[in-house]
Amino acid sequence: MSFNTIPILDLSLAKDPSTKPQFLVELRHALLEVGFLYLKNVGIPEELTDAVIREGVSFFDLPMEEKLKIEMQTAPSFLGYSRLDAEITAHTIDHREQIDLSTDHEVRKPSQPLYRNLFAPTLWPSPTHLPNFKPVFSSYINLMGSISIFFTSLIAESIGLPATAFNKYFDVDQQHKLKIVKYPDLKELGLWKEGDDVQEGQGVGPHKDSMLTSYLLQVTKHRGLQVQNLQGEWIDCPPIDGTLVVAVGQGMEALTQGVCMSTTHRVLSPAPGSGARFSVPFFQGVSLDAEFDELNDLDNGGGVGRVPEEVRETRRQVVARNGGRLDDVEFTFKGGNVAKTLGEATLRNRIKSHPDVGERWYPEILAEIRAEQERERRKAAAPPTPPEDKEPV
Repeated sequence: MSFNTIPILDLSLAKDPSTKPQFLVELRHALLEVGFLYLKNVGIPEELTDAVIREGVSFFDLPMEEKLKIEMQTAPSFLGYSRLDAEITAHTIDHREQIDLSTDHEVRKPSQPLYRNLFAPTLWPSPTHLPNFKPVFSSYINLMGSISIFFTSLIAESIGLPATAFNKYFDVDQQHKLKIVKYPDLKELGLWKEGDDVQEGQGVGPHKDSMLTSYLLQVTKHRGLQVQNLQGEWIDCPPIDGTLVVAVGQGMEALTQGVCMSTTHRVLSPAPGSGARFSVPFFQGVSLDAEFDELNDLDNGGGVGRVPEEVRETRRQVVARNGGRLDDVEFTFKGGNVAKTLGEATLRNRIKSHPDVGERWYPEILAEIRAEQERERRKAAAPPTPPEDKEPV
């Protein structure tokens, strides 16, 4: 039987030597069986959380002309404001409005790889309108960066690796990212009117987060976030006061040889008349210079080291117990003939999600991606090839 609830872990237990062993046992269960968890007592001051909520919601009340001054299309970094319906997930438009923020970095030099465009100064809203926005979110991103790296060390310990196993994939000035997201309800979207049956709307389509870990602050009381278990069922992940929702990313699954499960999830648009849903997801960064060949070269010291066989066997038993794995969507944390580094793969994924930015700044790569997608569509639509007739032997 696959999971039907999301476990709740208390991070304060990991900071006490007497309770840390039990925390690691609970963490291993969440990683191998679920890939999602609630985390409480994270260590964020309540006044900072309140300020994040207040400033984040206020951003969407700005006049449109102010938001468009920092629109994502204006820079090649994929940072900044995205209008409603500007992003695509699982080949379908997401009904959400958002702003992407980051730790600030210098503009890419011509001698650096193209994916270094992803490191850039954040496009902040004008302090004339929101004087506290930048200091509040800069503080939150920096604090969450430290918390995420500590939590990653606990993940390593829980699956039998050294606490420092992931450290080589963090830059000294590591970039972390954050979104502030507004999901309008179905009535506001114009997808429902009085007398209609209520249909599902895609706030964000089924996907897996790409890197190591992400941490979601659910601002409003709306349900909508759902996690897909190993049997393909959608499990609600409702807001719980005083918690963050932690998702395991594809990078974590790849680096741990499939032990830590990256779980498919989605967000449904709020019900008609229930108002907008707001959330603030934080995405832990890793070094974009990491090479896929090194990540997978366990025999020569690459990756994070080989996960102990007993842990890998436990994970295999979880999958077998559920008759295989039915939650999969496209797995993007991988190399190939095109992407040699994590940065190259990340840039292509961002272009795929934001084709409007791709059109302006990366038209050649976007054309390659669209050609790949067309080949995939044709392959999926083609009738199966009948087996060859052969003489009996």
